[in-house]
Amino acid sequence: MVIEDEHDIAELIALHLRDEGFRVTVAEDGHTGMREAFARPWDLVLLDLRLPGTDGLSICRALRAEQNYVPILMLTSKSSELDRVLGLELGADDYVTKPFSVSELVARVKSLFRRVDAISRSPAAGAESLSVGALAIDAATREVRVDDAPVELTAREFDLLLHFARHPGRVFSRAQLLDSVWGFGHEGYEHTVNSHINRLRGKIEPDHEQPQYIVTVWGVGYKMPAPEPRAVP
Repeated sequence: MVIEDEHDIAELIALHLRDEGFRVTVAEDGHTGMREAFARPWDLVLLDLRLPGTDGLSICRALRAEQNYVPILMLTSKSSELDRVLGLELGADDYVTKPFSVSELVARVKSLFRRVDAISRSPAAGAESLSVGALAIDAATREVRVDDAPVELTAREFDLLLHFARHPGRVFSRAQLLDSVWGFGHEGYEHTVNSHINRLRGKIEPDHEQPQYIVTVWGVGYKMPAPEPRAVP
């Protein structure tokens, strides 16, 4: 589902996605987009945030209030950083800024589908429960708790946290995280990793100024510290 009010952009996106074998429906205003978004289940929603009628943030909020999860890829203007942050906080999985490369957009769409497919086809991995200090992660239900209090994460934030928790002590560069968690690597887009980690820290860290779950390894990247070995009595 493409919800984009600029006709030429909407048709360009639809054309290239159809060339990749996707079935695409387009809505060119917020009211129609909101109605169509709930008319039937979608595999992915590409959502412009600046829409006539109902705005994209309202559509994103409404979709995330539903029990069924649908990946959301935001389309934002280069100058609308506040909208972009709000959209990610409301639960969008990723974003592309205008003007954008069509090949990058298609790569990000494919990446979201790969992530969803990997989760759905990995029952053994999905059954695991991990804990690090006061942080508890349930991969089956995709729930996170800190000090037994639930923490609301976006799908991408959860995937990022789970990736660190599965590899304690290992340092990942931003490029490695883009490849492993996002499913693709684009030089110059490491800031996407930074922004997701900053938001994730704000949700799980007792003190995000002195993180204990996801720490920075200066000049290299990030890691989740391995648990310290317990002394044998």
